[in-house]
Amino acid sequence: MRKVFVTAILTILITGCSGFPGVYKIDIPQGNLVTQEMVNQLRPGMTPSQVRYIMGTPLVNDSFSKNRWDYIYALKNGDDERFRERISLFFEDDKLVRLSGDFMPGAPTEAEKAEASAQ
Repeated sequence: MRKVFVTAILTILITGCSGFPGVYKIDIPQGNLVTQEMVNQLRPGMTPSQVRYIMGTPLVNDSFSKNRWDYIYALKNGDDERFRERISLFFEDDKLVRLSGDFMPGAPTEAEKAEASAQ
C-alpha cells in the first residue's frame, strides 16, 4: 500500500511541474508575419492587389468596413513570453491612403539597425 501511495504522489508531482528540466517547448506563431521591409514597400495610392502581393492576405476582414485591412501577429515562445504586433491599412476608392499600428513607413529595418550599431 505504501508503494502505491508513494508512486501516486511522485506521479502527481512530476506531471504538475511545468518547468520540468530538459523539456523543450516550441514557439507558437499565429497570424500574419509582418516585417519592416514589407511596410517600407507600401506607397500611398497602391491598389488592394498590389498591397496583397507585398503583405499577403489580411488576417482580419472587417465586415463593417471593407476598406480596412488588419494584419495581426502573435508569438508565444517556449519561455511563455508573449509578443504581439499589428498594423491596419486603410483604403479609399480602392487606393491605399494610410496605415496605423506598430510599424511606420521609412523606419529602419533590423539589418539597418545592426549595421548602424556596428559602425
